[in-house]
Amino acid sequence: MKIDILKSKVEKALSLNGQTMDRLQAICDLLEREILHYDWVGFYFKNGDKNELKLAQYTGEETEHTIIPFGKGICGQVAVSNKNFVVQDVSAQENYISCGWKVKSEIVIPIFVNDENVGQIDIDSHTANVFTADDEELLEFVCKKVAEIL
Repeated sequence: MKIDILKSKVEKALSLNGQTMDRLQAICDLLEREILHYDWVGFYFKNGDKNELKLAQYTGEETEHTIIPFGKGICGQVAVSNKNFVVQDVSAQENYISCGWKVKSEIVIPIFVNDENVGQIDIDSHTANVFTADDEELLEFVCKKVAEIL
């Protein structure tokens, strides 16, 4: 993974004219296309005043998990903890919401605007034990840049 090149592509995608949702979709498409072990890429955001997340833009197989209560699953846990969550083997997680039998690992990174957790990027992989510190660094960068357009 060439992080510097990917960061540049992320900045370019987010600088394009258009609505926020179009730019978020461009990020999903870019990451899924450029990183072979990213099989599903999506954004979840806090659903108004409710203690739940709502699926926004994504790339990959459809999911029935369009609303996730805070605390439930990896995404719901990140909404509460405000911390990155890297799961190298989803079968070892008790509080995991299965998005499909192919998913073997997941990484979720929160998005902060004015020190408030407003959402997150969620990546699923069909490969176990695949996420590295490079993935975490890149996705933290993505979330920081996304926060600037929200």
